Amino acid sequence: FLFFLLPFLFMPKLTQISFLFPPGQTHGDSVNQTEGQVTLSEEAFLTMNCTFSTSWSPSLFWYVQYLGEGPKLLLKALTNKAKGSNKGFEATLDSSSKSFHLKKGSVEMSDSAVYYCAMSDTVIGTAGGAGCKL
Repeated sequence: FLFFLLPFLFMPKLTQISFLFPPGQTHGDSVNQTEGQVTLSEEAFLTMNCTFSTSWSPSLFWYVQYLGEGPKLLLKALTNKAKGSNKGFEATLDSSSKSFHLKKGSVEMSDSAVYYCAMSDTVIGTAGGAGCKL
C-alpha cells in the first residue's frame, strides 16, 4: 500500500486540515495530496485531493483513524469509475485523471480524525508505503 496521512481536526466552527508525511512513493508509483493547510467552517463542503501515479490498474482506499482508535476502512474503489461512499463521504476512482478525491457535502465535528489515502496493486499484491503501516 502507498499511504499519505492527512489529519482532519476540528476547532469550534472551523476545520483544520494539514499534512504530516510527504507523498508515499515506491518504485515510481506514488500517492499525492495537494493541500497544505485548509480551514473550513462547520457544515462546509470538503474536498481532500488524492492523485496517484502508476503504470498498472490500482485499487484506491480512504482510511479514517479517530482519536484513540486504530485506522478503519472508510471507502474503496476497485475499478475505474467505481464510486465509494460511507458516512456522507464519497470518492470516485478516475483512472484518466488519476484521482480519487474524498468529498463530503457538510463537515461535522464528529468527522475529526486522521484520513489516509492508499493505493494497492490489484495484480501482484501491495506496494510499499511512506512510513505508515495500518
